[in-house]
Amino acid sequence: MTATDHRTGGTTDVGGRAESAWAVLLPAGRLNAERLVHHDTLELPAPAGQPRPRTGDPVAVLVDEPPRLVALGRVARVGEGTLVVTYTRRAFDEPAPADQVRIAGPVSPLDAGVYRELADRLGPPPLRRTWLVSLDLPIEADSRAEAVRLFWSYVQELGPAELPAFVSPSGDELAMQAFVLGVEANQDPEEDD
Repeated sequence: MTATDHRTGGTTDVGGRAESAWAVLLPAGRLNAERLVHHDTLELPAPAGQPRPRTGDPVAVLVDEPPRLVALGRVARVGEGTLVVTYTRRAFDEPAPADQVRIAGPVSPLDAGVYRELADRLGPPPLRRTWLVSLDLPIEADSRAEAVRLFWSYVQELGPAELPAFVSPSGDELAMQAFVLGVEANQDPEEDD
């Protein structure tokens, strides 16, 4: 969890040098990786010879075709050919339209007013709640320890593409839903017909 995930106030997080906002474009195929596993930071290549953000600058994280806002963040570090962004707000599951942003490469300057508009479009972060998440696998083994080793092998090998995780709000276990690849997935074979 990042330090700002718990906030329930507004999302306009320009602060500091309001004229120094940036748009970064997630590389192709990276959206699923960011959606499926929680990361505190995003590390991207920063092309040489182009304007570069500075530590602390606000960042809108976008995907292309069509342009959509999937996260907000702040520049944590700019190194030789690398840009590290710390997430402050995520919207990977419900991206906001960002048609007004003209993406001119993997890292582009962004007007502070456009950044504020994008941040406001996300609205305040939802209230955090407790969820029960489980993964149950029937495993044949010689011992409990061997069953645990096989469990972790299956989890590592099959991952979120093949193993359903079961999620329910704490206190409402009857509302349990299976998720595969980060989206709800029906696990009842009788309902597939």
